[in-house]
Amino acid sequence: MIKKKYALTAIALACAGMLGSAHAEDGKLRIGLIATYTGPYADYGRQFDAGIALYLKEHGGKIDGKEVEIIRKDTAGPAPDVAKRLAQELVVRDKVSFITGLDFSPNAYAVAAVSTQSKTPTIIMNAASSGITKSSPYIARLSFTVQQVSAPMAAWMLKQGIKNVYTVVADYASGVDAEKAFSKEFTKGGGTIVHSVRTPMSTPDFSAYVQHIKDTKPEAVFFFFPSGVMPQTFLKAWKERGLDKTGIKLFATGEATDDSFLEATGDVALGLITSHHYSYAHPSAKNKKFIQDFADQFGTNLRPNYFSVTAYDGMTAIAEALEKTKGNLQGDKIMAALKGMQIESPRGPIEIDPVTRDIVQTVYIRKTERVDGKLVNVEFDKFDKVKDPAKEGS
Repeated sequence: MIKKKYALTAIALACAGMLGSAHAEDGKLRIGLIATYTGPYADYGRQFDAGIALYLKEHGGKIDGKEVEIIRKDTAGPAPDVAKRLAQELVVRDKVSFITGLDFSPNAYAVAAVSTQSKTPTIIMNAASSGITKSSPYIARLSFTVQQVSAPMAAWMLKQGIKNVYTVVADYASGVDAEKAFSKEFTKGGGTIVHSVRTPMSTPDFSAYVQHIKDTKPEAVFFFFPSGVMPQTFLKAWKERGLDKTGIKLFATGEATDDSFLEATGDVALGLITSHHYSYAHPSAKNKKFIQDFADQFGTNLRPNYFSVTAYDGMTAIAEALEKTKGNLQGDKIMAALKGMQIESPRGPIEIDPVTRDIVQTVYIRKTERVDGKLVNVEFDKFDKVKDPAKEGS
């Protein structure tokens, strides 16, 4: 307890001297990036880096006329204590003007206290648990919330006449959010949740869960897992246990068919219907340019996904905020500039809600198909201007 109080006091003392100085002494704009660079979720950090690099290349490496320095910190996955310590280092030692990245929700929650104490604007580039923006007045989210993409899927399934569903989610903040949002919307519309399961993040084998689904015989299954290994493993177990032949319909959020992992997931993803805020196959001119520029800079082995798009948008938001404040980096002024901001993103039009500091955007219903030899998420329906359902009425 004493150590925690000392750390926060150190931040307050350090920031008392730095916040009025606006820029680092060498004139650089320092941005701290907390993300996963090692372990099974290392692709998250790589996608953040790519989106940021693409933005900086387009703008000569500068924001507000200042050279941008990205200071990267690796949490190696969900590690709240590590994330908090790294945020403290970024503020006190590295003297960053912004904190960003934050792929996992537990890490974002842990950083919130540091953001508040130091009044450091923090731009969430992925962490999707609904309550994150409530945890600090110095946090704004440019990514999405799990509830924001889960509730529309429930509404869409009801429109298709589906009446009973079995839910499977990963047992952490975002998984719980997905389960609650989906179940609330589905039951509100007259549907029934026949069974709900929360699986450990370390689950290596889904065969027992899939067998229980088979025995329960629901009309459909809705699932949520973080992008990467878990969706692939679940889909393979689904096919191995023959559930693709039982008539039980399968639905998920877009993490299940994350563009970065889709080719590795393979044909077990074909036909899966998902709800999400970005697809590599999004047909807008802005996205086509983004994809082409991405390929020109990084080649075709790395496909941009929703992490890289949000990183690109996050940098856009920082630049536009500084343009509004005329270069003033004071935390309250930056947060005021972010509220209500509208951006034309590769994913479509987005806005930062002026009350909740959360993202407002289109949620797309997609189907995984092969197009020109590539597995892609083809959008065929949408919900416009979706807010986080947990904050409706705010």
